Amino acid sequence: MKIIARFILLLFKLPRFLFAKIYNFISLNASVVNYKTYPVITGKLIIKGEGRISIGNNVIINSSLSANPVGLATQTVLFAYQNSEIIIGNNVGISNALLCSMEQIIIEDDIRIGGGVQIFDNDFHSVVYKQRIAVVDTDIKIKSVRIKKGAFIGCNSIIGKGVTVGERSIVAAGSVVVKNIPDDEIWGGNPAIFIKKIEN
Repeated sequence: MKIIARFILLLFKLPRFLFAKIYNFISLNASVVNYKTYPVITGKLIIKGEGRISIGNNVIINSSLSANPVGLATQTVLFAYQNSEIIIGNNVGISNALLCSMEQIIIEDDIRIGGGVQIFDNDFHSVVYKQRIAVVDTDIKIKSVRIKKGAFIGCNSIIGKGVTVGERSIVAAGSVVVKNIPDDEIWGGNPAIFIKKIEN
């Protein structure tokens, strides 16, 4: 008991950045996260749920206000409900974002996800009143999300269930995306609409 108490005291005396590194290492290795190479994490990454999370090579995750002051969120949260998965590819950058999956969220390679972005593959609650107020809401709509290679999601955007964002496409800051975006296009607004093609 004394050893545990001393260890806890030692943790409180550590500099904040070092405490975060230890926390992240324990959290990544004690949870259901599989990674090809250990991600570069600034701040304290929050991992929740019993689903599967996989992380590719060369992934950078900002999870603190000091790492990226842009956006409304101050940490990155990866929440995979039981029997769901979050798949993060290679060369991905995520800043203070929330990814919440009840089925599947796929983030392909070479993607940037800005501060305060929220990506959901579900509605969280039923649209039917009686279901919504039930002790267990069993009428939640769920549909996988895919962000395709090279896309950029601007800060404070929301990507809703069933959405596919096309290759190299850009979602403007503060957008709410509720339908698919083709490759090489810029979309923005609430709800997001087509703005222009991108010449790649």
